[in-house]
Amino acid sequence: MPTHRSERVSGEVADVLAELLRQGLRDPRVTPITLTSVKVSPDLGVAHVNFIPLGGEGQPAEILAGLRSATGFLRRELGHRLRLRHVPELRFHLDDKLDKAFQVTRLLDELSGQRTAADGEAAPGALPDGSSPDGDLPLGNDPDGRWTEGEE
Repeated sequence: MPTHRSERVSGEVADVLAELLRQGLRDPRVTPITLTSVKVSPDLGVAHVNFIPLGGEGQPAEILAGLRSATGFLRRELGHRLRLRHVPELRFHLDDKLDKAFQVTRLLDELSGQRTAADGEAAPGALPDGSSPDGDLPLGNDPDGRWTEGEE
C-alpha cells in the first residue's frame, strides 16, 4: 500500500523525468514519449515508470532499450534535482492499457454492428438470439414501438 511519502516522491520523480525527457536524451532510439504513471514503492527503492510513444512514433522495444540504457544518467539527474539520499531504481514499462481500451471499444463496436445486422429487429440491449444480456426473457416490441421485456 503506497504511503503519503511514496506518493509525493512519485509525483516529484514524474515531474523531473518529464522535464528531462522533454529536454531530450542523446540516444536516438528514445523518441518523444508520454509518461502515463510513476509509482514509487513504499520503501522508495524502486520507481515503476509507465510510458506510451507520443503520436505512435518509434518502436516501443527500441524506446524501452534506449530508456534502460539512459537509466544511470536519469537516476543521477534525479538525485541532483530531488536531493534524495537514495534515488529509486528506475524500471520502465510500456503502458498497454490504452491499446487494450481501444481493442475493447473496437470489439464492442463490431458486436453492436453484428447485432443490428443479424436480424434488423434486434433491440439495442438484445443478443443476436433476441434474448436479453442477463439471460432472462426475450425482448419484445410493444405497440408503441418501445422495447420491453416480455414474451414474443
